[in-house]
Amino acid sequence: MRWVPDYEAYLLEQWRHGTFDDYWRQVGLYAAGHYDRFPDIPVAFLSSWYDCYVSCTFDNYAGLSRLGTRHLDLIMGPGLHGNRNTSFAGDVSFGPQAAIGGNITPSWLDFRRHWFDRWLKGIQPAESTEPLVRLFLMGGGTGRRDENGRLDHGGAWIESSQWPLPQSEEWRFYLHADGRLSQSRPTSAAAPLVYDFDPDDPVPTIGGALTSGRPVFEGGGFDQREDERFYGVSRIGLPLSARADVLSFETEALEADMAIVGPVTMRLFASTDGPDTDFTAKLIDVYPPSEDYPTGFALILTDGIFRCRYRKSFEQPEPCMPGEVMEITIEPFATANLFKAGHRIRVDISSSNFPKYDVNPNTGAPEGLGRTRRVARNAVFCDSTRPSSLTLHVVPPERLTYVS
Repeated sequence: MRWVPDYEAYLLEQWRHGTFDDYWRQVGLYAAGHYDRFPDIPVAFLSSWYDCYVSCTFDNYAGLSRLGTRHLDLIMGPGLHGNRNTSFAGDVSFGPQAAIGGNITPSWLDFRRHWFDRWLKGIQPAESTEPLVRLFLMGGGTGRRDENGRLDHGGAWIESSQWPLPQSEEWRFYLHADGRLSQSRPTSAAAPLVYDFDPDDPVPTIGGALTSGRPVFEGGGFDQREDERFYGVSRIGLPLSARADVLSFETEALEADMAIVGPVTMRLFASTDGPDTDFTAKLIDVYPPSEDYPTGFALILTDGIFRCRYRKSFEQPEPCMPGEVMEITIEPFATANLFKAGHRIRVDISSSNFPKYDVNPNTGAPEGLGRTRRVARNAVFCDSTRPSSLTLHVVPPERLTYVS
């Protein structure tokens, strides 16, 4: 990066500000600390489930909603950053109904023109009953390969008066030592699941919510299987779940369709033998084997990461202590997906997802400054007294309101 010194300086400046201090509290970076400074004007929020700005879109929507006086619109599509009218992301197709234009508005340009006419010129539309929240619910497709070789995941637009959806319910799924993911709390004193995290051999990034990464990484929906298209792979053809440093937990095949719409929270009880390490969580829609996909398709929906030195405070990091069982919370981006009957809900736990996330050297060195690395022996607890769990927002499909 020496040949682009301005970008190199920008990268290192941010990378080396690991703690949450005044550098990050600037109004241009940290809107959450300055909502009272924003003028009371209408705002339209537009993002996508595979965009890297999902979290701040919802955070800002909630933050600017507090006064209850400004008009807010929220539209979440299924694609990548800035793609309002594409029908796919990665190796997954959502169908022609995925585009904003022609589905929830005559065109993307038409939406913007009418929105500004209303809020800048005061021109009231003949019909002013548009919902405040419109979301693309991914899933429900045939599961076959389409004419372009992509998985037909499908989907449909839904609407609501608020976010999260008022009819959603929080369901907690517990991790079990035998790899099960279920609503039943562990009842035994199972031994923790232990693996070695080697920062010289990180888990490669295969899709997800990403922006501006080509050719190093690409966002979108992909089968979580190593493929030569992705940076850092070394076991072509093998699923990531086959790695010794990836712990997979999945439900039984679902007996009925299940819509997951809302925030995703991973609560882990974990430990490490080093002064610092990371834990990652990835939510996956597991397709059953089919003629087009004989070994199934493990579709990434969302993922997140947590650096353990910040378990007590993002302002004052503390080294981890050997033998300490830490309770940490990983917050993958929110999502909206219809898990069809016969599919499974899966969560993968590991300690890296590179190059999407910085690889932790496990030494406790400040971000962007360490030059040495060590292997960390990490553990995840799934017993009755330390029940690691995944919390999802579930909505019965019949209680959703679809955009007509």
